[in-house]
Amino acid sequence: MQTKLRDFLLSLSRPQKIAVMVIADAIALPASLIAAFYLRLGDAVILQRYGISAPIIMALAAIPVFYLCGLYRNVVRYMDISMLRSTGIGLAALAIGTYIGCLLFNMPAPPRGTLLIYWFIAFSYVVISRFGARHLLRTPLRQHIVAPRVAIYGAGEAGFQLAVAMRTSHAYTPICFFDDDKRLANRHVGGLRVYALSRLNDIVRKHEIQQIILAIPSASPERRRTIVNRLSSLGIPVRTLPTMAEMVEGKVLESAIREIQVEDLLGRKPVPPRRDLFSKCVTGKSVLVTGAGGSIGSELCRQIESQKPDHLVLLDHSEYALYAIEHELRERFPATQLSAYMGSVCDTELVSRIVREHRVDTIYHAAAYKHVPLVENNMAAGIRNNVLGTWSVAMAAAQNNVETCVLISTDKAVRPPNVMGASKRCAELIFQAFALRPNNRTVFSMVRFGNVLGSSGSVVPLFRNQIQRGGPITVTHADVTRYFMLIPEAAQLVIQAGAMARGGEVFVLDMGEPVKIIDLARTMIQMSGLSEKNADSPNGHIEIKVVGLRPGEKLYEELLIGGDTIPSDHPRILCSREHYLTLGQLESLLEALHTACDSGSALDIRLALQKLVPEYTPYSLLSDRPAGQDELPASPASVRENKAARTALASYESKRDVAVGHPA
Repeated sequence: MQTKLRDFLLSLSRPQKIAVMVIADAIALPASLIAAFYLRLGDAVILQRYGISAPIIMALAAIPVFYLCGLYRNVVRYMDISMLRSTGIGLAALAIGTYIGCLLFNMPAPPRGTLLIYWFIAFSYVVISRFGARHLLRTPLRQHIVAPRVAIYGAGEAGFQLAVAMRTSHAYTPICFFDDDKRLANRHVGGLRVYALSRLNDIVRKHEIQQIILAIPSASPERRRTIVNRLSSLGIPVRTLPTMAEMVEGKVLESAIREIQVEDLLGRKPVPPRRDLFSKCVTGKSVLVTGAGGSIGSELCRQIESQKPDHLVLLDHSEYALYAIEHELRERFPATQLSAYMGSVCDTELVSRIVREHRVDTIYHAAAYKHVPLVENNMAAGIRNNVLGTWSVAMAAAQNNVETCVLISTDKAVRPPNVMGASKRCAELIFQAFALRPNNRTVFSMVRFGNVLGSSGSVVPLFRNQIQRGGPITVTHADVTRYFMLIPEAAQLVIQAGAMARGGEVFVLDMGEPVKIIDLARTMIQMSGLSEKNADSPNGHIEIKVVGLRPGEKLYEELLIGGDTIPSDHPRILCSREHYLTLGQLESLLEALHTACDSGSALDIRLALQKLVPEYTPYSLLSDRPAGQDELPASPASVRENKAARTALASYESKRDVAVGHPA
């Protein structure tokens, strides 16, 4: 019988279900009024005094009141405790209105006690009928679900709403709260007990908790990191609600629960962008982003679109990356003019035509090869893209009087031991030289920062994949450190830094404190609910292997070539004073670099790079091999064992002595 009734109700359309509720209310509410008179006066005198019309009028009045209170708009399966408030207010308004109406029209008013009893009976009917229907309709949705038993960390508003949402959906079974606020210990929130952290291990074991969910969206990354470190010893998964920056206004839903990302732990409390700086170079402007499909380039596009540019132009050599960002932007920002070009920044004619035809006001040059070992083994290609491509962009900006041109640089440009870093320092020198040109109308500037979390080729997705495969995690050196920043924060700071430029500045972003890569690996293991396998814990899950530094890799990165910085108008942006070359000096040196790339000689390329970047110190002295082939052994002993390498070494050192004396 119950199954047939449930199936019948589920087969009804939404208007039909509302009609069923209205009919049921039209029958039950007059009966409630008659019952109230009977209980109060011992007889159904309402029928003798007012006739059958009084209960009917009362019912007809109640239905629009219920509609205004939202009882007929709510989906029964998802009704929650908030319905009680609406029902109580609606019935109270109806009872009070009835009493006042009788007085105004000189009709015999019902006893006040009768109206109070009527309110109680009608309220009980509505609650029992709605929640009974909810139970009936939801039974088939959850009969085959084995909901995990979870504890909620954080007994605040977000935690309370999450517990309510869990009980409604039945995807989780909330057992209790944990909170570090000692005032909440042993109290109850939403029917669940709040436990102090000192009882964490005991309660998790006693109640067989399977997951812990963080419901602290306003917590700083530092606090989240401390909490995750404490919970990692439990050996159960820890998940989280989104941060405040990710959440929109409204109720907390259990569907918003997600895995903890490393960004939650390594990011910083964001500083809201200054609106004057954020919009200055993009609002109402024609903006070109090179490398628009990359990690930074694509985020720049999103941030720029949020500031309503007149026209956004995308340039990228990757077909898929360009398609993906264009498709996303057209869906999210349909009102903005958008143009997408597939091509290389090394194509001088293409870049110039794009800038000219779209009358570009602002350029963000993010196109670059950035993977250190790949560029080290493909020197010519890396230099053509990173150096000669930058020259192409700068020339197009200068020739077409672009207002602002911003280079996205990297901390690897500081005292580089590798070709990638040296090529990015060359790109900085190009922008500085163009900024110093006589009668220059374009404001050229550079923004230098470290690694961004989640970018292509970064250690975070690499470690995540290695953990999913069961390990080991490979770390190049136990003492390697890197600066990290969230991609959205980096993009916002780049846009604001460009707006502060006057010409030739090297802006340096405040990256916070450097992070040891091996500590990052351990944190990611803990986030997965696993443990590290080592000599002290041979039964752990994931091993960390130290495999040695890669060609051209540094133990630590720097952001400044010198130590001289100037504060800016933004607390997380500094301005660095660094040496530069004039355009005349630069052109001849770049011509030599171009010739070296055409020759394919790794030795000549390194020599030409050192003439441009005297602080460039190659990680090893190599034989004169064609650029792009595998490196020779990098150790001094193995190099000297090779006769050809010895000859190349002597040639390189003699040429380098001459190169170091170039004009600065």
